[in-house]
Order: sequence, then C-alpha cells, then structure tokens
Amino acid sequence: MTETEKATEIVHEFVKNENLRKHMYAVAEAMRQYARKFGEDEEKWAVVGLLHDFDWEIHPNAEEHPIKGSEILKERGYSEEILRAILSHADYTGVTRESLMEKTLFAVDELSGFLVACALVQPSKKLEDVKVESVIKKMKKKEFARNVNRDDIINGAAGLGVELNEHIEFVSNALKGISGKLGM
Repeated sequence: MTETEKATEIVHEFVKNENLRKHMYAVAEAMRQYARKFGEDEEKWAVVGLLHDFDWEIHPNAEEHPIKGSEILKERGYSEEILRAILSHADYTGVTRESLMEKTLFAVDELSGFLVACALVQPSKKLEDVKVESVIKKMKKKEFARNVNRDDIINGAAGLGVELNEHIEFVSNALKGISGKLGM
C-alpha cells in the first residue's frame, strides 16, 4: 500500500463529509503537481495535502485543529516533517512556514476551496470553465465564498514567490486533472 493510500484510509476513517474529503483530494493534487514542478517528493507532498484537515470534523476549532490531529498522526508514525507542515498551515498554531512544502500547503489550501466555489457557480459547474480573470474578480466580492480568506490566497502565492495569476492558473490546472474525483 502506498503512503497516499494509507493517508486516504485515514481521511475515510475520520472524515464523513464528502465535500471536506473532496477539499483534501484537491489540496493533495495541487501539492502533488507543485512537488512535480519543484522536483520534490510527490507522494510525501500529496500525503500532507490529504491529511492537513483530516481532524476538522472531530476538532472544528482553532484550539484543537490541527494540533490534536497531529498527535493522532504522530501516534500512527508520521514524520516530524509531515506533522510540522500540517501544523504550519494554520497561522494560530505558531508554527512558522519555513520549508517549500509548508509554504506550498498554505498557498494551495484556501485557493483550492475558492476555485471549487468558482466552478460551482458556473452554469456547467466545471473547472474547465473557470478563468483566472473571473477568479480575481470573485476574490474582490466579499459576499462570494465568504469563508475563504483572500489574504491567505494572496500571501500564499507571495510566500511561494509566484505571481498570483500564475498561481491561480497552476492550481486550477492541477484540479482539472482530478475533476471527476471532485464531482465536477
């Protein structure tokens, strides 16, 4: 069994909400594609993307997520590198983003959810019909996908040293590759 398959089993064990699962699949794919682009370990990066929110249903608050979840993962043998990356995706944990993997997780997390929201308001409900320009326009509309932190999207791209439009296009293309798995 691959590491991705093991991580997927954990997701299915802890996450019953299908939309939350799809979010983690999306983040995992964006992580995998950035790992490929950067010449990094695709499997490890995908695992981080899969597991970053696995504990949200059992710990849906800043006091516990992802801190309690990282304890579960530690008990299951996950490395400090993976735990640190997961902890770093939430500003309130106090774990700074230092590695490229940590910066990438932060950069793709909110954007993945925002891109799915953008697709869902298209008549076709397809990622293929989401254009970078429309994503930028929707980011300016506070009432659209109001739970998505726009500053995190902007700062995530900056933290990677990638221009925002390029980052949106890259993540969008990554998600298009698994649109069936995302139900789009």
